[in-house]
Amino acid sequence: MNRAAQDRTVETEGAGARRRQILEIAARLFARKGYRGTSMRDIGDAAGVLGGSLYHHIRSKDALFVELHHGALDGAEARIMAAVAAETDPWARLEAAIAALLEVQLAPDSLTTPMMNDFREVPDRVRAALIERRDDFENLFRVLVDALPLPPEIDRSLYRNLLLTQLNSAADWYRPGRLSPREIAGQIARIFRHDRRRLHPG
Repeated sequence: MNRAAQDRTVETEGAGARRRQILEIAARLFARKGYRGTSMRDIGDAAGVLGGSLYHHIRSKDALFVELHHGALDGAEARIMAAVAAETDPWARLEAAIAALLEVQLAPDSLTTPMMNDFREVPDRVRAALIERRDDFENLFRVLVDALPLPPEIDRSLYRNLLLTQLNSAADWYRPGRLSPREIAGQIARIFRHDRRRLHPG
């Protein structure tokens, strides 16, 4: 590689590292202040980047929020898939998925929860992109619920939506100290487990 090519490589790597730093700062601001409460000026000030220079790294606030939202779900999805892959029993797979999602959602520095739940403040075109990605993410749980040996009278769509509503609101009621996220996952899995022999012994 000649000197000019080496210089371009170093410059590209430096720009990539700077962009990642800006994304991390923006994610923390969005998590703390919400979409509406965070401006591009806030992001630039926190990152130490002057107005026009910020747009060299970031196209727009909307595009930035969508990218961060998708990235947060990509990370959560990867953790859930890895946890599920280690299990074969349908109930164990569901519990593993619940535990993995709760560990992401309830982490003290979690950015996933605010990114997933800040839909009401964003413009319609941004909301459409967020909902599309969220629906793809929730398809993980559709597959897991479809594999469960549930009684035929249980509506699987309702079951899945009730479960996801519970998981997505966990950060609102969770208080650290009594039960860990994994222990809570075990409790939720037991509550949602439908076994006629357990419900009607004998």
